[in-house]
Amino acid sequence: MKAEIITIGDELLIGQVVDTNSAWMAEQLNLVGLQVHQITSISDHRNHILSALTLAAQRANVILITGGLGPTNDDLTKPTLCEYFDTPLVFHQPTYDHIEQLFRQRGYAMSEVNRHQADVPQSCTVIPNANGTAPGMWFEHEGMIYISMPGVPFEMKPMMLNEILPRLLKRFEGSFILHRTILTQGIGESLLAETIEAWENALPANVRLAYLPQPGIVRLRLTATGDNKQALAAMLQNQIEKLLQIIPDLIFGFNDDSLEAVTGKLLLQKHRTVSTAESCTGGYLAHLITSVAGSSAWYQGSVVAYHNRIKMQALAVPEKMLEAHGAVSRQVVEAMADGMRKSFGTDYALAVSGIAGPDGGSDEKPVGTTWIALSTAQDVTSRKFLFGEHRHRNIRKAALTALNMLRLELLRE
Repeated sequence: MKAEIITIGDELLIGQVVDTNSAWMAEQLNLVGLQVHQITSISDHRNHILSALTLAAQRANVILITGGLGPTNDDLTKPTLCEYFDTPLVFHQPTYDHIEQLFRQRGYAMSEVNRHQADVPQSCTVIPNANGTAPGMWFEHEGMIYISMPGVPFEMKPMMLNEILPRLLKRFEGSFILHRTILTQGIGESLLAETIEAWENALPANVRLAYLPQPGIVRLRLTATGDNKQALAAMLQNQIEKLLQIIPDLIFGFNDDSLEAVTGKLLLQKHRTVSTAESCTGGYLAHLITSVAGSSAWYQGSVVAYHNRIKMQALAVPEKMLEAHGAVSRQVVEAMADGMRKSFGTDYALAVSGIAGPDGGSDEKPVGTTWIALSTAQDVTSRKFLFGEHRHRNIRKAALTALNMLRLELLRE
């Protein structure tokens, strides 16, 4: 079955409010087997609403509408739906009783404007709104289902979860869509696609693969459709196990995992600690690590050695080494990592030094050149990377790459 989402509100089109409803609704609909084929945002205007409904009816079986149900004159969804379905507004006593109770609980006085919230199109099935005054409305017309809900997320989400989705599940039971997201770090999207091409080409007909790249990470989303939920879950797991045989070092987690949490869990399991020395990342690596609750169990601290003087004073990097090789070099970043580990007494230390950009590069060391080092009690290893020309992307890529170097070292032990 196909679904379409229509969000109504001038505030969405001028950028005053970000439409988070659509992404959340699409995710929930997919979980019950309804594929969203289009999301449309339109203004609070009669002609726009009528046109959007007409077009959506040509593409979808289920049309979900949010917004425009308030009590003021600029909220036109309800009267426009009456026009579209050729039905009058009628007074709905249960909705009025609910609104009156809400106002009484909140110490507000009812007005005539509020009373009109209880007027609903005669041909709809009223969907109760436990958290607000505007009820939802369910229409069935020429084989299609139209559902209108408030645009306020606090009101829309409970209505969707408790009322709309159970009704849709009952109507369209027997169809499932399952997703598994595989998280990778270490190579870019193009090279990753080449590496797993044979595996991708051999996927079952009812399993689709989507590449979702972001700075430093490529997510692989597997989507399976069918009428047997358990069989679909087993099918996805089987494909993941095959992929783990192909790119074991690149996969660091699944679904909502984060690289910093995965690495922290390994440190905790092995009773190891880490510290960080940062130059071009300016503390972002430390920020990622400390964003994980409980990170004080494995993370000791950081030195942001942005200036060469701090590299020498806080990390014991020799001045002659900086003069001979420059701050962005294998020798200096290894000295930073080793000095950090010894100074803080940790099992590991990560160090990052690079040219984040947009300026500061040269022919020998272009913007994006970054050295990352990992110091252990046994040795110091380092790698050179060329991340690109965008400053903020370079910073995130460098921090994630450093975390992945530590993760792989922990797995090797």
